Amino acid sequence: MTEHQEVRRRRRRRRRPAVRLVLGGICLTAAVLLALSGRRLPGEGVEVPEDVEQALLTVNEWSRPGEPLRKINGVVIHYVGNPATTARANRNYFESLSSGAEGTYASAHFIVGLEGEVLQCIPLTEIAYASNSRNGDTVSIEVCHPDGTGEFLPETYDRLVELTAWLCQEFRLDPETEVIRHYDVTGKLCPRYYVENPDAWERFLADTAAETEHFPQD
Repeated sequence: MTEHQEVRRRRRRRRRPAVRLVLGGICLTAAVLLALSGRRLPGEGVEVPEDVEQALLTVNEWSRPGEPLRKINGVVIHYVGNPATTARANRNYFESLSSGAEGTYASAHFIVGLEGEVLQCIPLTEIAYASNSRNGDTVSIEVCHPDGTGEFLPETYDRLVELTAWLCQEFRLDPETEVIRHYDVTGKLCPRYYVENPDAWERFLADTAAETEHFPQD
């Protein structure tokens, strides 16, 4: 079985979202409507760090609907659930969903890879299909891992800390209360290692809080 097939096999179906507004036979996303109204989107104008590679998904119903984030009230951490797969493979899986053949809704704003590389899949002005009831007000990060335990490699962990701290600094979030696990939203065992080992999760939050102190204060 190829890596891509393994990614596809393990993903679960997501609930179909509400149908978007159609005017005059042209489907306008809510993001466009907000832009026309003059309202500023939560992540508008934010530049990601230079070492984050933009690999944006094409706008489509299944993985990048183009709907705006209402607010940014938190960061949700996930694990990909596919041991030893790369950030690129998981990004390409999200892109493959655009065909609708699987009937699956899934994506994330960022993916952190096994070597600490970071891909951005969704702009910070738009929702990702990652965190169920919290899609509309959070930024989601999927994280790659080498084996079934779900524990992140040191290179991956360190880059995740840096990325999460940057998001907390940029959007004025408290890393100890507004960085959460997918588990904290739905009870799903995700990210697995950090659900099964709550002390490790608490260390991650503490490391992220410490990292935010390295950023310039306004």
